Amino acid sequence: MSTAPSSDLEVVSPDTCTHLTGHDHVASLRTALRGLDEQVETLDRWGRLLADVLTGPSRGRLLAAGNGGSAAQAQHLTAELVGRYRADRPPFSAICLTAETSSLTAIANDYPADELFARQVEAHGRDGDVLVLLSTSGRSPNAVAAARRARECGITVLAMTGPAPNPLAAVADETVAVDSPWTATVQECHLVALHLLCAAFDAAVLADSPRISTRSHVEVVS
Repeated sequence: MSTAPSSDLEVVSPDTCTHLTGHDHVASLRTALRGLDEQVETLDRWGRLLADVLTGPSRGRLLAAGNGGSAAQAQHLTAELVGRYRADRPPFSAICLTAETSSLTAIANDYPADELFARQVEAHGRDGDVLVLLSTSGRSPNAVAAARRARECGITVLAMTGPAPNPLAAVADETVAVDSPWTATVQECHLVALHLLCAAFDAAVLADSPRISTRSHVEVVS
């Protein structure tokens, strides 16, 4: 069992142990977040891009997908846009491709596994839409296939992955890569990144000259 690292920069490798102690985990997260801090401007730009697409004349939509824990985070993202992140605002079109259980099981039953998300992207996506894909490894075949299909359909692909280079980052338009060997650390940083993306989106749509009506349609329950 490893002991507490001697410095913030010392991160225990999966090659030397099978799990992290509490101190190891915090040190790993602290180091990875320092790398994420260097990508905040990218996430701000993504938020503005989403605002342009979702509030534009075509009223585009966001699609999101991932596997396992990343599936839950994809659904978290779409819920923040259909519901709200912080400030009250109108809802926006956002579909989590991992939440349609009948579609998922039908596709898995009738088509190759790589089609799980790609077929839904082709069904729901339109030219100019945005697809966010999350993969801690960046090597999920169904995510890579979805990215390729999206690009064929004129959809912008934004990826959140673990360490780069990786196959998903290679086919995405842009990638926020978390440089950590630990899956849990990557997932935790992805959640922070999703919240930064939502904050940037809200800032763009609720700017001084708002693109949308800020009048609340319903009473917000706190």
